[in-house]
Amino acid sequence: MLFGQSVFQSVLTRLKQEHGEGEAEEAGTGFRIKGLGMGFVAPQDDGPVVTATGTEAYFAFLPDVAEIAIESVLAQEQPPAPVIPAHLLRLTTEEIASELDITAADTEATLGEKRRHFAKANHPDGVAPEFRENANTRMKTANLLIDTAIKGLFWR
Repeated sequence: MLFGQSVFQSVLTRLKQEHGEGEAEEAGTGFRIKGLGMGFVAPQDDGPVVTATGTEAYFAFLPDVAEIAIESVLAQEQPPAPVIPAHLLRLTTEEIASELDITAADTEATLGEKRRHFAKANHPDGVAPEFRENANTRMKTANLLIDTAIKGLFWR
């Protein structure tokens, strides 16, 4: 490989030397390399030789990429604001107690099942960040009600 040239460019230079400059200029379009099906024609004009380090080459393309990224961000529409689920608006102890439907016939196992079922629908990690405060309030209240009912089982 010659200094400052790619492997491909060095092959083209070698082909020029082997076939002579005159033949390549007569064709006017470059070289045809046999064994590649139809072959391909390589341009003779190498254009200006630009050498850059890896970092310079990397940053040379950033302005174009930045413009494309800005345009794509501007082209995207903002998603609609999430709508709060109706059950997250019920925050009073009475409303949550009616949802849990705790009765005197409940056992520790049934109360645990009610807690898991309630947490599945109301846990703060499972809702949008805007609604986590409501979900947290609902979970605290439900846990308090269920823990009180479990303690009541042991005092009967």
